[in-house]
Amino acid sequence: MYHGVRRALAIATSVALLAAAAGCAGDGGSGAQAVPGVSDSEILVGTHMPLTGPASAGYSKIAPATKAYFDHVNANGGVHGRKINYKIMDDTYNPATTQQVVRELVLQDRVFAVLNGLGTPTHTGVLDFLKTNRVPDLFVASGSRSWDQPQKYSGTFGFNPDYTVEGKILATYIKANLAGRKVCFLGQGDDFGRDSLAGVEKILGPTGVAVKQSYVTSNPNVAPQIGALKAGGCQVVVLATVPGFTALSVGTAARLDFKPQWVVSNVGGDYATLAAQLGEAKPLLEGMLGANYLPSVASATDPWTALFRRINDERNGGTPFDGHVLYGMAVGYLFVQVLLAAGKDLTRDKLIAAVEKGGYRGPGLAPLRFATGDHSGYGGLRMIKVSGGVQDYFGPAYETDEQDGPVNEYREQPLSPPQNGIPSS
Repeated sequence: MYHGVRRALAIATSVALLAAAAGCAGDGGSGAQAVPGVSDSEILVGTHMPLTGPASAGYSKIAPATKAYFDHVNANGGVHGRKINYKIMDDTYNPATTQQVVRELVLQDRVFAVLNGLGTPTHTGVLDFLKTNRVPDLFVASGSRSWDQPQKYSGTFGFNPDYTVEGKILATYIKANLAGRKVCFLGQGDDFGRDSLAGVEKILGPTGVAVKQSYVTSNPNVAPQIGALKAGGCQVVVLATVPGFTALSVGTAARLDFKPQWVVSNVGGDYATLAAQLGEAKPLLEGMLGANYLPSVASATDPWTALFRRINDERNGGTPFDGHVLYGMAVGYLFVQVLLAAGKDLTRDKLIAAVEKGGYRGPGLAPLRFATGDHSGYGGLRMIKVSGGVQDYFGPAYETDEQDGPVNEYREQPLSPPQNGIPSS
């Protein structure tokens, strides 16, 4: 009798363990199999962001703006009846901390996906972990080409135009409008700087950049680099810098009486952020050139800017509206579009397939390039300039690839936003 009971208990335990293992082994979506982070009422997604640290200027506003957009969607019924819960983790732009907080999001919180994790050096360190755990890794907040490797990282997708695309477009403008001036470069000492420089040199040639300097975010002293640019007689300086280091570079150059034409990457060129960093020295930004691919914060007539400004006022705690807030909301809008396309019976595989389906339109001034074999994000930008303390667009938008393809005008205009600011399925 005792042995019979023990055998029955052992069989029951084995069955329970097998059932649990089956539930954890797959993505699921129906029946008894659970999808991590998804319930009948909620979708839990997470991100890593530099809320503090050397890259927090401007960037700390991105994820709260995305959350504010989700709050707007949630207040209007959510997505297929589910509300989006967005968990934001501060990684201080430190790759070791990024690995720690992403492991917590995946293993402890069991998020459905990671959305818009920020930074080239930080996010690179979690690519393999997210792949191993089959976590969708959507719309990385960086223009590194690493996110566009669908054969190796099938669940990772970019958002920003990659830095090589941007470098080509900036250099095309320089070649046409600043010909004859000595062009130089200062970039972050990782894929950000390297990919940007590669794009510039695709247009200007390997000898077209006279002086090349790099920095690391752990060292806020850029005087040696700026001194080298001045000593090299640089007249145009392309900056592949995060906002704090854009402000450091401009401020340091002023102290050294060095006044080149600045041409700044979109990720480090938001005027409101830089003006706040420089304070009374913000006139140093006058004439600064750059490029972007989302609606102008300065526009009084753009319907997307008006929509995101209204949601920011209503749901983002009075945060001053700038390009980083607008960016965060644009990410949120695209994520909602993808969730709607993935359907009510939500799984991780369906989410990835929905992104690869492509065809998404929204506030962008350039095309989104998602497809089965293309996990890059936006494929172009439009030139932008600071004039009279206002940063706004001029000229046409352009598109290109990260290889040797031409830089062409992109003539398609953004669609108007839905009246309630929420995409329809």
